[in-house]
Amino acid sequence: MSDEALLAGPAIRRLRKREGLTQAAMAARLSISPSYLNLIERNQRPLSARVIVQIVDQFDFDPRSLKADESIGGMDGMARRFADDRFADLGIDRDEIAEFLASSPQAATAFARLYDSAGSAVSNDDDPLVQSRSEIERWSNHFADLDDMAEELADELRLSRGEISVALTDRLRDKHRLSVRILPREVMPDALRRLDLHARQLQLSEMLTPASRNFQIAMQIAQLERRDDIANIAAGSQVAVGAARHLFERHLVGYFAAALLMPYGRFLRACEATDYDLPVLERRFGVSFEQLAHRLTTLQRVGQRGLPFFMARIDQAGQFSKRFSGASASTLLENSESCPLWIANRAFERSGELCKQAVIVENAGTGPAHWFTLARTVEGSGASDEARFAIVLGLEAKLAGSLAQARGTDLSDRAAQPIGLGCARCHRPGCRQRSLPPRGAHLEFDRMSKGVTPFQFGAP
Repeated sequence: MSDEALLAGPAIRRLRKREGLTQAAMAARLSISPSYLNLIERNQRPLSARVIVQIVDQFDFDPRSLKADESIGGMDGMARRFADDRFADLGIDRDEIAEFLASSPQAATAFARLYDSAGSAVSNDDDPLVQSRSEIERWSNHFADLDDMAEELADELRLSRGEISVALTDRLRDKHRLSVRILPREVMPDALRRLDLHARQLQLSEMLTPASRNFQIAMQIAQLERRDDIANIAAGSQVAVGAARHLFERHLVGYFAAALLMPYGRFLRACEATDYDLPVLERRFGVSFEQLAHRLTTLQRVGQRGLPFFMARIDQAGQFSKRFSGASASTLLENSESCPLWIANRAFERSGELCKQAVIVENAGTGPAHWFTLARTVEGSGASDEARFAIVLGLEAKLAGSLAQARGTDLSDRAAQPIGLGCARCHRPGCRQRSLPPRGAHLEFDRMSKGVTPFQFGAP
């Protein structure tokens, strides 16, 4: 049972209520702080081996029941089911879902089974992308074994000193008898990396930036040297064999590559020493903004935790193409579309500039509602005419005060921009940016109205 991956908030909450204890009383018996117990119950911290031992000792508890929610996907799995259009008019938020799981776990399991067997009008549970993302969320995007392996290799290559690209190239040559060759775009029009074993070459497109070249070489090293370890992690996952398993393994390859370029201990020390100064970290580790954003969501090593960032990649239509919540539990990532008032969308008007915005998310449920967010556009790799994306980083506003990029920003509630979870799920009637009414609402027709017709819930 891995203490890094075991999130069992509802089970611990049920145990506490069964014993008739407050959070403070239970925390005292477990020798932890009430605030830490609160994070455990909200699935923002995993159970360590020490806490599990305390629970078993203090409450004569069967630890096998800690994973009772896994079969239905826990909070995130239930939230996806309740996001169905058929429930839109009920306004069910994460708070109610959490209470459902905590107070009636068997009823929740029965509902999940019935829902899954009946099928969903908008369900994407069979989508390989959804399956892969669900497994990444189950691990909270932290794979401790891969971090340890990558850190050991980074020390061996002495990436903390010297030129990273030279160290990576030397590794391919010395251990695998492979040279690195940069080829013109016309030779590799549809590929960024190609392994030619006949020529003993790793071939890279000339369109890659230096940071992307390093990342591609690191990914190739991961596939050559840690293929079995990655396959073992994937085999022990809940992802079915096929496209979803392939996507999950590809994520693990990229995870190892990022951990090799940004070794956990050295990277976390640099984050803390610079107050997470993003431009400084980019240059110090020779990575892109997108690679850096990915890595910041993974810093959850027991005893060496970083700040709980979330990260997203959004296109110019406001659609998410990447979402990593890490340990942040952000409701901003629960929808497939984003609010037009969020800086993530407006960053396209300020290409390449690091934009910042404090936001209040309405109907946030049990998750935090007040966030400090950063966004910057990036260009796709490969061709100069590729579409741009906005990379977004977010952190709870109460944790953001020490960030280098938050200096001079008013993080109070009154200064934050109210936003929703996309127009289809947002119930704020006075928003002038609204493009359509929320699902489950009925239109009210008024000849004097301007913009979107007002709406109401209930019978028309």
